[in-house]
Amino acid sequence: MPPKTAKELRRPPSLRSIEIAEAVARAARPLSLDEIAATTAIPKPTLHRLINLLVDSGVLLREPHAKTYSAGERLWGIATGIANHASLRNERHAVLRNLVDQIGETCNFTTLDGTDVVYVDRVEAAWPLRMHLHPGSRVPIHCTSSGKLYLSHMPARQRRRLLYEVPLKRYTGKTITDPARLEQELARIRKSKVSTDDEGYLAGLISVAVPVWGRNRRVIGTVAVHAPNARLSLKHALGHVGLLKRAAGDLGRIYRQFK
Repeated sequence: MPPKTAKELRRPPSLRSIEIAEAVARAARPLSLDEIAATTAIPKPTLHRLINLLVDSGVLLREPHAKTYSAGERLWGIATGIANHASLRNERHAVLRNLVDQIGETCNFTTLDGTDVVYVDRVEAAWPLRMHLHPGSRVPIHCTSSGKLYLSHMPARQRRRLLYEVPLKRYTGKTITDPARLEQELARIRKSKVSTDDEGYLAGLISVAVPVWGRNRRVIGTVAVHAPNARLSLKHALGHVGLLKRAAGDLGRIYRQFK
């Protein structure tokens, strides 16, 4: 294992605790203090203190009659939760895969985190010309089809605060940076429940998004198709709205059963 850098050695206790739990979880057998120290490069005095905290909180288990540590009840609970999330991810990914097979272009599922649109899942089409945005990627809210859809369904006060109190960054020559003009587009999106982006975020890229509805008709996500306009025009992309809405309905049902 390569030596840790000065920056890595200064990492906060919360991150070090995660590294300890990760080392124990990945091991095929209970680990000793020396083995955990070798894996994490955490100084032993600090390591001993953090391990005691993890044992006291139930994350780690101190094995009886041995100076070794294994996964505690809370760590097993986390593992069970991750398995449940895997089931959700597999169902969600299958819906997107089926959608991509029908449309022939990249499709994604997003959620909203603060003022950022976050890619939760994405299935790439088998084309050499495509945009790579892995799950966890963030894109702006005011110039993407998914972002404008979220804005259109926000309470008016929250929406106006985002539009008028923060400068709208220009990404291309087609980015709408005038709040009043953007409000007009958002009104159309709110009525049609279909949002588009015609090169407003990236030159040459178009997208169409529809909402995923949760309980009480709340927008919990979006389903969108993206493509270079050289291969798929915005007009033709709008022809796939029916397929997008069907996929959004499937995703909404999946999420409602997990809540």
